[in-house]
Amino acid sequence: MTVTEQTEAGSVTTPLKGIRRTAARRMITAWEAPVFHLEVEVDMTASLGVRDRVQGATVTDALLQACARALVAHPALNAHYGDEAVTTFESVNLGLAVATDAGLMVPVVAQVDRLDLVGIASARRDLTTRARESRLQMSDVTGGTFTVSNLGMMGIDRFDAILNVPQVAILAVGSTRQRQVWQDDGPVWRPTAQLTLTCDHRAVDGATGAAFLGTLRTHLESV
Repeated sequence: MTVTEQTEAGSVTTPLKGIRRTAARRMITAWEAPVFHLEVEVDMTASLGVRDRVQGATVTDALLQACARALVAHPALNAHYGDEAVTTFESVNLGLAVATDAGLMVPVVAQVDRLDLVGIASARRDLTTRARESRLQMSDVTGGTFTVSNLGMMGIDRFDAILNVPQVAILAVGSTRQRQVWQDDGPVWRPTAQLTLTCDHRAVDGATGAAFLGTLRTHLESV
């Protein structure tokens, strides 16, 4: 049972414990990092179609798969920063921000680069279900090498996500909306989303971040 303290009339103070306390401490460290943001607009037509092509898969699963492929191509972003050194990883372990009644949790889908969409969807469902039922273990929220935060389903068009330190980058995904874009034969309507990459400038430069986003967009538009 969570210990609470009655402070004044009509208010209750609840000390942070476990995963939430660890997350709060990491946020303080994250604000100290010199970050920059890069943004791209992505045609989500192909990614939306994954729900019809792969049973049980969602757009989030397409995002996770595309991120894994882009990170394999750009390993500098699949990394941690600490003690004035950058550590890159062979495996892609993706943190996925999940809103729960107990607050924001970031369970980790391990070795996404080795999973197909069916496997990604299964792992994502298991983790998000256990997150919302407060059944995550510490092992479920550690070892992440990159994080995806998707607030599109909540109607948020775009946002800047805070680094999940010691990771060097995090991707913020906005809602998919019909927007008019220009092609060779004139204006057309396309379901598009704004993707914003936050990078730790101590480990990643702008050109590397831009190359990652370009590869990510290619995968999302051809999934």
